Amino acid sequence: MRRLAAALFALALAAGPAAAAPAVWIVRDADSEMMLMGSVHLLPPGLPWKTDALTRAIARADDVWFELEVSPEADREAARLAQAQGLLPPDASLFTMLSVEDSQRLARVARDLAVDPMALARLEPWLAEVALAAGAYARSGATVGDGVEQTLVRMLPRRVDRRALETPAEQIDAFDAAPLAEQIASLAGTLRELETDPEGYAKLIDAWMSGDPEALDREALAPLRAAAPAAYRRLVIDRNARWIPKLQDRLKGRGRTVVVVGAGHLVGPDGLPAQLRALGYSVTGP
Repeated sequence: MRRLAAALFALALAAGPAAAAPAVWIVRDADSEMMLMGSVHLLPPGLPWKTDALTRAIARADDVWFELEVSPEADREAARLAQAQGLLPPDASLFTMLSVEDSQRLARVARDLAVDPMALARLEPWLAEVALAAGAYARSGATVGDGVEQTLVRMLPRRVDRRALETPAEQIDAFDAAPLAEQIASLAGTLRELETDPEGYAKLIDAWMSGDPEALDREALAPLRAAAPAAYRRLVIDRNARWIPKLQDRLKGRGRTVVVVGAGHLVGPDGLPAQLRALGYSVTGP
């Protein structure tokens, strides 16, 4: 679930192009304007990703929507649910669920990322992938505090209304609902990628920083669509489908809105900009 964790948590460290310009889309109707921005939830400190257009949009916004409520309370609830739903029974071990080769690879990758193998043994495959992604981000220097959401929350004027597109329970369920065989196959693929393509995260963040949706789709989503189409549907298509009516309801009102979601939710034919354009809204962007 490096691909899946990337969809949920974000990308990781890279130097990035000199002129940082993550892509944004502007959705308009007669009396509303909505900026859609793709987020990277964890970033290294000092990465110059904020643009003048985004800063102006935040300053003028009436409301800002995130995937989840950005608060310590929401973080604690997500952690509680992950622990409640992502632990194996006491007599089970993740290592025995994998092939001998993948079990050995898990031990090597965990050691390389400074993740406790004994802790991983207690986790369902999807949560183990999240833990390995967290280890990869930590190794790169990326943190939640430097990520897009936390940075933007610190920029928000007090008057701006903060909204969420889904609850922690809905987000955790999107991961936990995967059949066990699918989780195991995804974990095995992620382990191979972590060993064979250590620059994978850098490629993803380079694509994000360049503002190239096609490159981001190629690096982040195309492998997921090919290797785990059911997971792609559950984590991207189905969640986007639940979010579209909420965005439409907001557009029925008036004013200025900024929507910040994982970058993978905005690119390609299943992305929110393409879907809103198909519904008849004016959508400008890359």
